[in-house]
Amino acid sequence: MTTAKVDDEALFMAVDGGGTGCRARLETADGKVIGGGLAGPAATRFGVEASWAAISTAFSNALDEAGIGRSDAGHIHAGIGVAGLSRQGAREALEAMEHPFASAYFATDGEIACLGAHGGRDGAIVIVGTGSCGLARLSGQLIKIGGYGFPISDEGSGAYLGLRVVRAAMMAHDGRMAMTALLGEIMGRFGDDPGNAVQWMDQATATDYAAFAPIVVRHADDGDPAARRIMQDAAAAIETIGRTLFERGAERLTLIGGLASVIESWLAPDLRRRLSPQLGDSLDGAAILAGRPAIGR
Repeated sequence: MTTAKVDDEALFMAVDGGGTGCRARLETADGKVIGGGLAGPAATRFGVEASWAAISTAFSNALDEAGIGRSDAGHIHAGIGVAGLSRQGAREALEAMEHPFASAYFATDGEIACLGAHGGRDGAIVIVGTGSCGLARLSGQLIKIGGYGFPISDEGSGAYLGLRVVRAAMMAHDGRMAMTALLGEIMGRFGDDPGNAVQWMDQATATDYAAFAPIVVRHADDGDPAARRIMQDAAAAIETIGRTLFERGAERLTLIGGLASVIESWLAPDLRRRLSPQLGDSLDGAAILAGRPAIGR
């Protein structure tokens, strides 16, 4: 991953193109935000053309807010993180797209998250959201652990919690394990009919499974034994990713994502003590990718 070499008058366009939406932020070299923009999903699974359309909309909105026309963007350097950039041919296709900037550097959304979390320095992250993934940047090398997609991967994630609780609810319905308040609520969502659960399963996505995660967390907080087992197993999966990253040479590790704070409370105390605070977000990482000096926020 290469970043731009820039002059003192340069501006920096940071873009975070994710699976649920795309954000852009235009900044000065000292981190002052002068424009922002939003757009729809930019993950390459929706197609490279659709991905670029969302990215272009987001950065165009940021330029508009800053009062800068596309034809006057030649002093701006862009760092663009894209979910699914590792898909075959995606990077090459996006790098070939016409843009108005002095330079444009691309990385995965995980890479910019890692850059931002550690202020541009070496470090590792475990992303815990709908999916999960471990990532480290060490001496210019990128290390990835997991994150191969649900259901074959994404251990410890929101989708993992949903899959585990639906499976347990079906088993409890059969009498193969004890019914609890959590499992009864899940079966109630399907009208206490396994056939409805099977019909739902045929169309369900990782996001659909992850929608059950808050229910698991709520019941775990109330002491439900099935919920606690599921949370303990999820935390163990995240611990394995984190410990593997430490074994691979990471000195800093940060948990990020929508479920990070929840899962952190279930981790083993020794691992919690080794966690480092998040220094910046994905847009900070994209700005660093573009060439903006690393700064604290």
